[in-house]
Amino acid sequence: MKTILCEKPGTLSNGSAPFPAKKAGHIRVAIRAIGICGTDYHIMEGLHPFLQYPRVMGHELSGIALDPSSNGEIAEGDLVVVNPYVTCGTCHACRIGKPNCCMSISVLGVHSDGGMCDQISVPEGNLYPATGLSARDAAMVEFLAIGAHAVSRSRIQKGTKALVIGAGPIGIGTALFASFAGAEITLRDTSQQRLDRACAIVKGSKGVLVNDANADLPKDGFETVFDATGNINAMNAAIHDLAHGGTLVFVGVVKGELRIDDPEFHKRETTLMGSRNALRADFDKVMSHMRAGDVPVDLLNTHEGSFDNGLEQLTSWLHDREEIVKAVLHVR
Repeated sequence: MKTILCEKPGTLSNGSAPFPAKKAGHIRVAIRAIGICGTDYHIMEGLHPFLQYPRVMGHELSGIALDPSSNGEIAEGDLVVVNPYVTCGTCHACRIGKPNCCMSISVLGVHSDGGMCDQISVPEGNLYPATGLSARDAAMVEFLAIGAHAVSRSRIQKGTKALVIGAGPIGIGTALFASFAGAEITLRDTSQQRLDRACAIVKGSKGVLVNDANADLPKDGFETVFDATGNINAMNAAIHDLAHGGTLVFVGVVKGELRIDDPEFHKRETTLMGSRNALRADFDKVMSHMRAGDVPVDLLNTHEGSFDNGLEQLTSWLHDREEIVKAVLHVR
């Protein structure tokens, strides 16, 4: 079968691999759509800290099940969403119902070969029926589930004044699901172009540039602040936007040290949270909102291409990220 291989930083090639064989407890999936993530760009640039080359990328995936599940949830021929977080099932995190932060987690397309190929085999528990969705929309579920999980972690309430810092795809997803929970959303980004686009997607949001004076900001700060920048300077500064008694959620991750001024942290009696990956409930929530028409999928999917021309598409998108929210490669 055909694959797209990142041989080393800066080098992509068309490769080939055997089709996956049947394996107990696994389901083979014929890939139909592949969402392109910032992680994929980092892999291509050699900026991912936990990756060995060569690597078949791709973790935002939808496809057709080629085998039925043992519990009857998935039938042969069903469209499915792939949860790319393969877990051990036995560590402390898995035992307490938090497989999203499994101690031995292996993410498809990062720690092991992913879905930029014709077929993939994954544990059947990592596949969810995508009934009522298109293959394209199903491939966008995973990145939105990350924002949905962060909002669920925050326990945000209706009417909460929330700030989302970073207007990229993860920030947009976080803002969308915070708004679905009834929060009043403010978006912030250093790029006016990204900010304008994100505010158009998250209807009713108010964009505030990071270097604006503090006009129109709540005088007591925001009750909940989500940082989705993956920028260490922004993450270290985020507490200054937080109201006393508020919750700060780090959705983005960066290689570096967080340095939070302790008096600022303590005087607020801050609740500080990290949010990693997503749970089955978050995937289900995203699909439910998609089916209800709440998610502006056409605005999110700014770029599309063919897997057959994947090398050219990926190279082009790598250098055109300012224009992209979510790019999707279609297989067949």
